[in-house]
Amino acid sequence: MLPDYIVSLYNHQVSAIGKLHNGNILVGGVGSGKTRTSLAYYIYRVLGIGTLVDKQLTYNASDFKDTKRTLYVITTARKRDTLDWEKECIPFGLYNDDRCPIELVVDSWNNIKKYVDVKNSYFIFDEQRVVGYGTWTKSFLKITKNNGWVLLSATPGDTWTDYMPVFIANGFYKNKTDFISRHAVYSRFSKYPKIERYVETARLQRLRRDILVEMNFERATVANHITIVTDYDKDAYSKIFKGRWNVFENKPLRDAGEMCLCLRKLVNVDPSKIIRLTKLLSDHPKSIIFYNFNYELEVLRAVCADEGFEIGEWNGHNHTMIPESDRWVYLVQYNAGAEGWNCTETDTLIFFSQNYSYKIMTQAAGRIDRLNTPFKDLYYYHMRTNSPIDKSIEYALKRKKNFNESKFAKW
Repeated sequence: MLPDYIVSLYNHQVSAIGKLHNGNILVGGVGSGKTRTSLAYYIYRVLGIGTLVDKQLTYNASDFKDTKRTLYVITTARKRDTLDWEKECIPFGLYNDDRCPIELVVDSWNNIKKYVDVKNSYFIFDEQRVVGYGTWTKSFLKITKNNGWVLLSATPGDTWTDYMPVFIANGFYKNKTDFISRHAVYSRFSKYPKIERYVETARLQRLRRDILVEMNFERATVANHITIVTDYDKDAYSKIFKGRWNVFENKPLRDAGEMCLCLRKLVNVDPSKIIRLTKLLSDHPKSIIFYNFNYELEVLRAVCADEGFEIGEWNGHNHTMIPESDRWVYLVQYNAGAEGWNCTETDTLIFFSQNYSYKIMTQAAGRIDRLNTPFKDLYYYHMRTNSPIDKSIEYALKRKKNFNESKFAKW
């Protein structure tokens, strides 16, 4: 009898399936295939269905007959809205109809509180959101007490407190108080509670090794990062930085945050930058452009329209798909669209301005670096000036750190 379902996997995915256990974090770079790996793990290891031979998971529809279970996927709002998980589930025979007794529920992290009373089911938590000890983390901890689960992440944590919720969910600690009292030493001189250092880090490192399952693989793509340096108005920059003056509203600056916003607006939309962008688009007729601010969006819309490009957008206001034409530009706001989707129709991604977060920049870069991309060479254009603020942001990102406004401004 021929199998009804044949799912092909890569070596690093097969290896991860063999190592995964309940309560683990599946760690893989953006585009490494964490979704497919987690679904294969759920079918093969959790449900105990099928055979895994020669990088192929095979099974029949009849194998589901005695299985009555609900699979919950908590993911980003974008992945929920674009039905990404439903599409990934099709090769596995996981349908929300009579063909499969397994019910699939996909929802966003914003709605995680709805599922705190669910029991005896399985959860896949997609894209790490359980950091700190807020509402999402508390709901996550309630869910993990009564259900099986794994968590998928490209960047699982920068500090030990980022791992704290998963440590608690695995039963390593009773609660936040237990973790903090054992490992955190607070600064005596800070005006607010600030962890100065951690103790018993050898134990923390061992626990982290126990829960992390890393997917290591060699990418077939070559990432070409190209920096494009443009001009900026040095006199206006000096008025803002040294004179503490808002040149756009003609009034004194309030604080470091407003200063950085003014400095960034000055350098982000300099005419020289627009000229270079126009040249870039003529060389790359299908491009994704990431930006930070609404005023950038207005400029980008105008430039792309003038050059005759079809425009798609993903931001807090518009959620359109990538255009289907020979000349298109997809404008994406970092916070809205840095993760949870992919594009294999282009090899070009333009960072019109830099984001403060190293994690967000990394996630954004992964939108075109996918396992199934047809391109060998991928091109990432970083547009910036030689202004102190742009160079400081770049320096922080190269050190895999986040840019700090107050430290930069020395207000």
